[in-house]
Amino acid sequence: MASKLRIAIIGQSNFAADVLELLLERSSIQIVGVFTIPDKGSREDVLATTATAHKIPVFKFSSWRRKGVVLPEVLAQYKSVGATLNVLPYCSQFIPMEVIDGAPLGSICYHPSILPRHRGASAISWTLIEGDEVAGFSIFWADDGLDTGPLLLTRQTNLEPTDTLDSIYKRFLYPEGVKAMGVAVDMVANGTAPKIVQTEIGATYDPAMFKAENQLINLQQSAERIWNFVRGLDSVPGAIATVILQDGIEEQIRLFGAHLYSAGPVSHGQALRLKGLTKPAWVHSAGLLIEGTDGAFVNVRRIKRGSKVINASEWFKQAEQQPITDFSEDELSKKTLLSGIWQAILKEPIEDSTDFFAAGAGSMDVVRLVEEVKEAFDVPLENDNVFMAPVFEEFFGQLVKILRQGSGGSGGQKLIYDGFTLKANKREIQVPTQLFINGEFVDAEGKRTLEIVNPTDEKVLCKVACASPQDVDKAVQAAHTAFYGSWKQVSARQRGQLMLKLADLMEQHKEELATIESVDSGAVYTLALKTHVGMSIDAWRYFAGWCDKIQGNTIPVNPARPNNVLTFTRKEPIGVCGLVTPWNYPLMMLSWKMAACIAAGNTCLIKPAQTCPLTALKFAELTVKAGFPPGVINVLPGKGSDAGQAVADHQLVRKLGFTGSTPIGKHIMKSCADSNLKKCSLELGGKSPLIIFADCDLDKAVKHVRKQQKKSTIEPPT
Repeated sequence: MASKLRIAIIGQSNFAADVLELLLERSSIQIVGVFTIPDKGSREDVLATTATAHKIPVFKFSSWRRKGVVLPEVLAQYKSVGATLNVLPYCSQFIPMEVIDGAPLGSICYHPSILPRHRGASAISWTLIEGDEVAGFSIFWADDGLDTGPLLLTRQTNLEPTDTLDSIYKRFLYPEGVKAMGVAVDMVANGTAPKIVQTEIGATYDPAMFKAENQLINLQQSAERIWNFVRGLDSVPGAIATVILQDGIEEQIRLFGAHLYSAGPVSHGQALRLKGLTKPAWVHSAGLLIEGTDGAFVNVRRIKRGSKVINASEWFKQAEQQPITDFSEDELSKKTLLSGIWQAILKEPIEDSTDFFAAGAGSMDVVRLVEEVKEAFDVPLENDNVFMAPVFEEFFGQLVKILRQGSGGSGGQKLIYDGFTLKANKREIQVPTQLFINGEFVDAEGKRTLEIVNPTDEKVLCKVACASPQDVDKAVQAAHTAFYGSWKQVSARQRGQLMLKLADLMEQHKEELATIESVDSGAVYTLALKTHVGMSIDAWRYFAGWCDKIQGNTIPVNPARPNNVLTFTRKEPIGVCGLVTPWNYPLMMLSWKMAACIAAGNTCLIKPAQTCPLTALKFAELTVKAGFPPGVINVLPGKGSDAGQAVADHQLVRKLGFTGSTPIGKHIMKSCADSNLKKCSLELGGKSPLIIFADCDLDKAVKHVRKQQKKSTIEPPT
């Protein structure tokens, strides 16, 4: 029986720990020693912790050599384990050749690039910076060069436009790299591991990106190259740019979360001077817009200013959001649980002022924190949440906001708006009269208004804001930002909870909604209560149940063995949906169209009929109380020829739902095609027209109309 392969693992981090766990499953090998970095304060590297749990000898060296010469005591401890193969799954230290060649079978090393391209310590970054179409990793036999040894195996994957340094590591380099290390060791154990000499054709050695001078971004290049540089340093350490403030003082910042911006220059925004950029950058609702030398644009979503990461859109904001102070007992108990998670990672007592990164946490600690918090509290969380709130007190406040949002709470937000008091049906109802954009009631451009008339007596009820095309653009931008931001982080289950909470609020306020509907559109109150409002509530509850049941299909393609090839489909939300509704059944038309869009994960803006927008505005108030994130739902009273046309023409609106006349429907469809080929759903025409002549017996006519109305069946538009 052949003797077991004796392996020494040299490295650190979760990656190395997972490789260790994988190799322990092999009966043909024995892990004889683990060599890693010293503790950081009271924090031990996870590789050492894992090895200790399996009773494997652990050695911690701060350095393997001094002035290029191997330390004798270090070499002696390494030789004491008698390894026949060294495995370097993730190693940041310089290992002397006396150790590399100290094992009879040599040393195999993991490198995050497809060698010989991108040799060096920052290979992942340069794969993105150079705009490579593929990324990958190599496992090679270490020699006395820098990543120049013979190749054992390589793996690769296509780079996606959404990939960053973080995402490519998490989706491919880490999980597939761990598996490949196991494959490589098996090949060595079986005597089948190749040694393929690296070619020098296409070989590159790229500068180390941990040096600050290499992190400075060159803004005098195309938008694509600017974008590639930013994402190549995302989420650490970040691309460095310099802001020239109004007083001429220069301030260094770091850029994160970039993407190519297809909507072109913004019509509203504040100019920001960046050193090295001939044209001003623009701070707008979606971030910081930078124009490349080719006229294309890059949008940056986050900026690190000093030690704090902020949304780029908040650069000019003077007042920060007030922190939550009114914590419930249940929330305070969650704070204790969260403190325990932080303490387990940082290995030190946690205070409100504890800074996650100042306490020594690294990128893999961020991943661990996010995953453990998601599991403990069932909340949508991303690495960005840690970078945006690295102090424990801030992070806890952020967690509470997410929890309140997911359970339908408004996070303590008090909604302020201009409106009027509707006195009807023995009630006094406060009704908003402004546009509802990005979670706030705001005036229309130029304070334009529409007169709203009570159809029963033709008296003016109030004046409501009248949206302009510029107002529509603001709402679309808010919806677009929410779709790729806060709404994306809300899970399907939580979407359903928000919709159910909204339906409950509509139920609580159904008499108010029915009264508004009756006065505003002329509907009979009992009909409005039962049908207009009642069926609207039913629609929101029905579609809430669909949120976590929108799934794709698995389709057999080729039954041939051994692979049994198949394909699968995945259903995803389309983006910003624009809705234009008529005067009849105002709330029900809104609910039929919007509830389905929201359930699928889209964001919406609706232009209700200009004659009766009041229930839509009251509905907007309820969405805030339900806890919908800003920008997910927007309500824009206005004229069809003005605001409605702007919705149909907007490049960022991906789907339009319209109910109205056939001639306008033809015009809408043409506008959808001419703008961006947006999807279009039309419900056109009318039914049951009534012609009243001067000699009509009006009481008898009304009686027959009501009788006919009761017989008719109201069906939602397809």
